[in-house]
Amino acid sequence: MTASWSIDAEPPTTPLGAGASPEAIHAALDGPDQERFRRALDAASERMRRDLDLTPVFTVLEEFRRLALLQRDRSAYHRVVRAAAALATGQESPVDEPFEVTRSKAGL
Repeated sequence: MTASWSIDAEPPTTPLGAGASPEAIHAALDGPDQERFRRALDAASERMRRDLDLTPVFTVLEEFRRLALLQRDRSAYHRVVRAAAALATGQESPVDEPFEVTRSKAGL
């Protein structure tokens, strides 16, 4: 069994610090990302059981922990996504456009 990362003996100093629990990460994500997190964690868990390698699980946890950190300030996160969509498409998204559409344009 191999793993590229492990949790320290000490718990994280903040809820979303390195080594954050899956529960804390899930709680900090917005609704659609909670579902994406569950699906990604399920798939990583399947790979872990098959290959006896924790790396896929830790990779998913870290990816979504970082996303949860970005989403702590929802309005700032929405601005970043709108800016990314504008860069990707070359034009501003309409103000009344559903956020998921804007996110898709941004490739997120």
